[in-house]
Amino acid sequence: MLSMLLPAPLIGVLTVGLMLVNLMGIGLMLAPGILIKALVPIAPVRRQATRYLLAVADLWVLFNGLIYRLLQDVRWQIEIDGRIEPGRSYLIVCNHQSWADILVLADALHGRTWFPRFFLKRELIWVPIVGVACWALDMPFMRRHSREAVAKNPKLREDDLRATREFCEKYRSEPIAAVNFVEGTRFTEGKRARSGSPYRHLLKPKSAGLSFTLNAMGEQFAGLVDVSIAYKPPAKAGGSVVWSWLCGQQQTLVLQAEVRPIPQAMLRGDYENDARFRADFQNWVSELWAHKDARLDELKIRAKDGLARPVAPSASH
Repeated sequence: MLSMLLPAPLIGVLTVGLMLVNLMGIGLMLAPGILIKALVPIAPVRRQATRYLLAVADLWVLFNGLIYRLLQDVRWQIEIDGRIEPGRSYLIVCNHQSWADILVLADALHGRTWFPRFFLKRELIWVPIVGVACWALDMPFMRRHSREAVAKNPKLREDDLRATREFCEKYRSEPIAAVNFVEGTRFTEGKRARSGSPYRHLLKPKSAGLSFTLNAMGEQFAGLVDVSIAYKPPAKAGGSVVWSWLCGQQQTLVLQAEVRPIPQAMLRGDYENDARFRADFQNWVSELWAHKDARLDELKIRAKDGLARPVAPSASH
């Protein structure tokens, strides 16, 4: 709540500083588990190390949440439509606008799901502490080759699919919350225009990795958690969403999650070689994306103006 007393840039600096202190402290706590996973090849020992690492990662999310609420006037609107069952596995899909998405999503889901495992860009593996921690937590790193590179060398497409398969194989029989930013990269108006996206607030979804995840693990998922995050525009035109968030200027961001059943027909099929299944799967994802795009129309207005969720009128008698 210090944002009510201090200027926004100072709040941003303090938020970054305390989050770095938290990260370094958590990094020290993670070190024993990371060393075990790096040096010990015995599977049961590695599984116990992973459980320890997850417990520490939960503390990281908890302490970050305390930092936000100490420094910022947090009035985020977190809305969950449907029931997330404790102890069950879920596949989480979310729109992607900012680096803040990961931290906001982790905070919103804390205590509701298992610690979320994100499909990450491979470049993050080189970020101090973060990269090795994500590796130890078995998060898959995706290379995200450009369309031009894939067009020149179609075999590059296999890199991300291979990482997805390895991740799915590892957690085929263990509870997990797997997060997929289906757009594959952060949304910008420039990217939307260049890609020819038919959506107002989203890039075209990349369906292949999602299909492989469902094909390998779909039976263990209790459902799909469809998350939409809306921020208000930064105070400065062209400003950074993540910096405005760190400065406490995203008090009214809205995160809405809809828990959906996963159609059985989408769980089994050969996305690569079955053209009919591929078309059906893409149509299903496109319907999800069209619904999300329409929902973001309302959520962005609410985030901008600080509006509460409209209350449905009661049925007349």
